[in-house]
Amino acid sequence: MRIVGLTGGIASGKSTVSNLFKAHGIPVVDADVVARNILMEGTGGWKKVVAAFGEDILLDNGEVDRAKLGQIVFSDLEKRQLLNRLLAPFISHGMLMEVLKLWIKGCSIIVLDVPLLFEAKIDKWTKPIVVIWVDPETQLQRLMTRDGSMEEEAKSRINAQMSLDLKRSKADIVIDNTSSLEALHEQFQEVLTQITKPLTWTEFLLSRNGAFLALFSTLVSVAIFKKSS
Repeated sequence: MRIVGLTGGIASGKSTVSNLFKAHGIPVVDADVVARNILMEGTGGWKKVVAAFGEDILLDNGEVDRAKLGQIVFSDLEKRQLLNRLLAPFISHGMLMEVLKLWIKGCSIIVLDVPLLFEAKIDKWTKPIVVIWVDPETQLQRLMTRDGSMEEEAKSRINAQMSLDLKRSKADIVIDNTSSLEALHEQFQEVLTQITKPLTWTEFLLSRNGAFLALFSTLVSVAIFKKSS
């Protein structure tokens, strides 16, 4: 199984690329979706977060007000680190379960869409790593336009994440999304060609079919050995 890591920064266009993978039939495990699920009322993640940040972060229906929680953690490094520590085990477990489901289905290539791929050290489980990069000014303007936020607030949210330049330095593949949507699509086609090339022998053995083949070969070898002895 080939597990592709996909990451970027806020307003970099990562979600657009993630949707392109889906449109081409490649399953995507989205960390943001997993995070939303583990914050549903009554879950372990929900209980941890409410205990740490208080019931003021809840909506009238009991769900976590993600916008309010975001405002709290983006402006406070310690609280942001606390939230990450609280949710990391739940997110990792949730993503592992999704990967396992896809493995059982026989998927040979999957994409892990993780904003904190490097920070959460999930990058060590993925190869190749695709980073969506934009220049700082473009990122700022897109975020302000998208969210209707003021420049100071937008800069605060951007600075709360690992810089895109640092992420780019850790990438195997970089998609420059500074230009047009058409340019993004052209680059994506090149990336798609790279990640859909035949699996390596190691990747094949990590797939469901490879594991079954290895098991079958082992059983046959044992049977032959017993018969010969």
